[in-house]
Amino acid sequence: MRHLKAHRKLGRTTEHRISMLRNLATSLINSRDDRIVTTLPKAKELRPFVEKAITLSRRAASLEGNTAEVGGLHLRRQAAGFFHAGNYGRATATRRGQTPPPRTAGVAAIRRLFDELGERFKDRPGGYTRIIKMGRRTGDGAELAIIELVDNAREKEAQASARKRTKGAPKKKAEGTKVTSPAAEQKEEAANEE
Repeated sequence: MRHLKAHRKLGRTTEHRISMLRNLATSLINSRDDRIVTTLPKAKELRPFVEKAITLSRRAASLEGNTAEVGGLHLRRQAAGFFHAGNYGRATATRRGQTPPPRTAGVAAIRRLFDELGERFKDRPGGYTRIIKMGRRTGDGAELAIIELVDNAREKEAQASARKRTKGAPKKKAEGTKVTSPAAEQKEEAANEE
C-alpha cells in the first residue's frame, strides 16, 4: 500500500529535489514562451508546486481596500519561498562607481508572477498549467513532456485565427451556393433554356 506517499522522490535527496523544483518553477515563469521541456515525472511534480505560487499571486491581484498593500506584501513573501532568493549581500558587494550585479532569476520570476500572471489568472479558479507528452528521449529513453501555462499568447492567437476562419466560411458558403430541391433546379434550367 502507498499510504501517505504523496510525491515522487525523483532519485534525489529532499534538499536537491526542492532546489530542482525551484529552478524548474523559475524557468517556467521566466520563459518567453510560457513553456519548458522536461521529463514527465518532473513535470508532474512541478505542476502542483508552481500552481500554489500562481494561486498566491492570483489572491494578491484580487485584494482590494486598505489591506491590499499589506496583504499583497505578505503574499509576495510567501511566494518567494517557491523560488531561490535574490543576491545575498548585494548592497555590500558593490563599491561606489561599480555597477551592482543583476538580480537573480528568482526575483524576476516573483516580479512577473505578481505583475503579469496574477492579472492573467485573476478569474481562473485553478488549472494554470498544462502537460503535453512528447514521447521518449533518444539517449536514455526518458519520457519527455512540455509543461506550459494556459492562456498564453500562442494559444490566444490560435483561437483568434480559428474564429476568423469560422466567421468567414459561412458567409462565403451562403453567398456562393443555394440550397434548392431537384424540382426547383429543373425549373431554373428550363427557364434558362428559354
